[in-house]
Amino acid sequence: MKNLKTFLSMAAIAVILASCSSDDDNSDNPIEEKDGKITSTTDPDYDPANLQGEVVGDITLAANTAYTLTGSLKVTENATLTIEAGTTITAHAESEADRTKLYITIAPGSKIMANGTATAPITITSDDKEAGAWGGLLIAGNARQNKNDGGTAVAEVGDGLTYGGDNDEDNSGVIKYMILEYTGSAINSESEFNGFTFYAVGNGTTVENIAVMSGSDDAFEFFGGTVNVKNALGVNVKDDIFDWTDGWRGTATNFYGLREDGFDLQSEDPRGIEADSNENDNAAEPRSNPTFNGLTIVNKSNSIAFTDAIKLRRGTDVTITNALVLLPGTAGAEDFIDLTDGKGPANMVSINVTSEGMTIDDVKNEQDAETLVDISNITVGAGNTGADASAFDWVGITL
Repeated sequence: MKNLKTFLSMAAIAVILASCSSDDDNSDNPIEEKDGKITSTTDPDYDPANLQGEVVGDITLAANTAYTLTGSLKVTENATLTIEAGTTITAHAESEADRTKLYITIAPGSKIMANGTATAPITITSDDKEAGAWGGLLIAGNARQNKNDGGTAVAEVGDGLTYGGDNDEDNSGVIKYMILEYTGSAINSESEFNGFTFYAVGNGTTVENIAVMSGSDDAFEFFGGTVNVKNALGVNVKDDIFDWTDGWRGTATNFYGLREDGFDLQSEDPRGIEADSNENDNAAEPRSNPTFNGLTIVNKSNSIAFTDAIKLRRGTDVTITNALVLLPGTAGAEDFIDLTDGKGPANMVSINVTSEGMTIDDVKNEQDAETLVDISNITVGAGNTGADASAFDWVGITL
């Protein structure tokens, strides 16, 4: 009897201790579970070695930390992603098929604050050092664009990323001194990532000193919006260096595009510039109408020709001053400036350009009389200096 009482007493104590331990685990030291959403840098979903998920709270990526992008990083719910000067993010895909899962998106209402410096730029790269090794950086805003009667639209990549609104002064944050390398992974021939993609980004956003190196598809593409960009460098991309559509109306200051000899990737129609307004309704409002101040396009390749150095079509307006097109490689360009297209020509263009060996007779304008583009405001002559190459000394390449 005594032994039984002792046993029962010990069993009761064990139950009480277990109960206390259980209570402590559930109340004093709760265990957070991963849910795919990052609320802070103390969230269990925040892992620099496995950077991916939906950012729903303000977080900062620090320069003294190594980051590996292993999936999509989507900034949503008006959160702000801050990236310190000197930070490096390295994309890593387990397989070639996983490359399209590696990208960063900034949703409308959210912000990116990436204040790099000339001596400490922000770099997003890949451990697979080849074009198309990861997606790219996609910023979406609430400015006007001309798809869907000016409503919202859905990006061709980015897993349902929407863009567009009625606020041309919208602010998506700050990007300064940022390099993107090996971008442009492709889901299929119609859905490909670029380096920097600006979807209806407003002119309240600051974008200065950015570069795309060794990319597949385009270096820079603008889908509507009014964002202004200063000092943009694109070097060695498979498709177009500068591309716009859907009603982009920003100012492009000091843009430099280069294809080097030895970079042998090419699309069906690689171009220095490819420019549209709206392929289904060339007169849709707002019409694309950017202004370029200082532009250089260079093809040094001896094997890959530009289909067009500059292709303007599908209702776009544009003003380009102080432009320089250089074709020192033997491949050159099939067309100098082409204003024609099967889905509609350019609309109103004003261009002042210098290019050795090119004249106004090399401007392609062969549509029927009803759709001929007025080329009276195109001047092809000597004297232009193009973009200031010294503005890109911080990138560390020779232009």
